[in-house]
Amino acid sequence: MCIRAHAADRLGQGPLLSDLSHSGFEPTMLTRINAALTSLSPAEQRVGRLVLADPLAFSRLPVAELAALAQVSQPTVVRFCRSLGYEGLKDFKSRLTGGGHEGVPFVHRSVDADDTVNDILVKVIDDTMAAASSYRSHANRSNIETAVTALVDTYRSGRRIEIFGLGNSSIVAQDAQHKFFRLGIPATTYGDSHMQLMSASVMRTGDCAVVISNSGRTRDLIATCELARRNGASTVVITASGSPLALAGQIHLAADHPEGFERYCPMVSRLLHLMIVDIVATSVALRIGIEQLRPGLRQMQSCMLEKRVC
Repeated sequence: MCIRAHAADRLGQGPLLSDLSHSGFEPTMLTRINAALTSLSPAEQRVGRLVLADPLAFSRLPVAELAALAQVSQPTVVRFCRSLGYEGLKDFKSRLTGGGHEGVPFVHRSVDADDTVNDILVKVIDDTMAAASSYRSHANRSNIETAVTALVDTYRSGRRIEIFGLGNSSIVAQDAQHKFFRLGIPATTYGDSHMQLMSASVMRTGDCAVVISNSGRTRDLIATCELARRNGASTVVITASGSPLALAGQIHLAADHPEGFERYCPMVSRLLHLMIVDIVATSVALRIGIEQLRPGLRQMQSCMLEKRVC
């Protein structure tokens, strides 16, 4: 089958990302296109579906044939590329085949040094949307349920919930502690590795440790998790699959994304971790029962309202 007919046949089938993981094309770019489809115009969506259906055909065909296959005008093909933050069709094809530089080291994997503010806005938001969409499709619901049950059991038994993270993950750990606290669920967090080890050393059966790490390879966090688990505490780890921390914990909530662990300004990973924390905290609160938590929530709200200017 010729490449044109192949692309035309597959256009109506929609995104086939599972076919593209080893195709030689830039997987993050394809994921970003898939996530951004709903924000595009109907005509641009047809161009996007054409890319996802057969990136090989898209990378080789001229603009006139691409427009004919997608049943759009030639300017629409170029406009689609620019809507995703690329200079035009040539730049888009170059990135698609891996021929262009994708990412500024230590800042964000998809932006370029000469990107405009609009380019950066589109790329950062699309990367975030892609990560959220991917997590929604691939999240292990069973593991989340197990983590929620462990936290609820700890709360009901009056035992300790301890949340650990270092570096950027310490900010996420603080957000998790604040989230539980605002919901009326006592929790403690430590951002110092010595305090974390001391806390883990006195954890016992019935307690629950939540350990958050982007790479899952931070020695101090692994040691803290292992110590808490040896002492009988339940251990929930939010980290990358296959990492040492994922293996050290009992309950693994996978946080997998294309952002490198060496990123100086982690963006997608931080937002993904925050989203997982929101899912878990909301589930825990609802499992405990809003009616049980409501008196404390009302009192807290009343106190906060007194701090506001009328």
